[in-house]
Amino acid sequence: MANQINYVHVFDNALRQKYSRELCTAPLTTENVTFTGAQQISVPYMTLSGYRDHNRQGGFNRASASTGSQYMSLYFDRDVEFFVDSMDVDESNQIIAATNLTNVFESEYAIPEVDAFRISQLIQQMESFDRAHDSTELSVDNVLEVYDDYMERMDDAEVPQEGRLLFITPQVNNMLKRAVEINHALIYTDPSQAVNRVIRHLDDVQVIVVPSNRMKSNYSFTNGFSPAANAIQINMILVHPKSVIAVNKHSYIKLWPPGTHTQGDGYLYQNRQYSGLFLIEKRLNGLRINAG
Repeated sequence: MANQINYVHVFDNALRQKYSRELCTAPLTTENVTFTGAQQISVPYMTLSGYRDHNRQGGFNRASASTGSQYMSLYFDRDVEFFVDSMDVDESNQIIAATNLTNVFESEYAIPEVDAFRISQLIQQMESFDRAHDSTELSVDNVLEVYDDYMERMDDAEVPQEGRLLFITPQVNNMLKRAVEINHALIYTDPSQAVNRVIRHLDDVQVIVVPSNRMKSNYSFTNGFSPAANAIQINMILVHPKSVIAVNKHSYIKLWPPGTHTQGDGYLYQNRQYSGLFLIEKRLNGLRINAG
């Protein structure tokens, strides 16, 4: 019955932990989404109205309250298949082989691709709503000024202050560490200890450093992922997760033993997943991007 096992169920907790640990965009992941089919998710919403003047002669102003759901389909449908010779796997370690294949593939290929896909979708969908990215050339001298401007715009648009995320390339991270204001803020408490200049939070915003190869505006996904010819470099993204719905669903991981397929004397490993990222149009003020 080995050919009937979908290892997604076996690896579910491990995969969740792995993505939480290794995926740079993991904080954007929308938890507790409701799937209405293999690829479709349901997002509930509520529409209300505001206060009206109270009538002291009695009674309240009745307003409408309506609820509904927005349905979105995961549109990034990816799969891969590997053939493993039967001499490399025996019946006693089938699950070990499936585990090892999954671990290497997810770490080196799937997880980086999900980051690249999500980040490129952020800028593409933002611009599809006629919101242009900021093309200011960043430097040690202006990087904090640009960041402060983004924060001010979000504050003025009443974007929640708690939970904001700042995705930056290693190059921008280097700028931040050398910025005058941050250097002046360093406090030396013990001369015998090394100075830790790792920036994990800026103000109350979590800072996440993302490899620059995962921070492009456009990718080719023909074989894995690679920057498209017209791609530009994304340098910095300030975003509130409530502006985004990001879903990554493993639907299928199987290791087919010899005799259950016609590909030869070996095991056939198959991995398929659905992904999707959707910007919420009414919450676009919770996204600012610097690129160029």
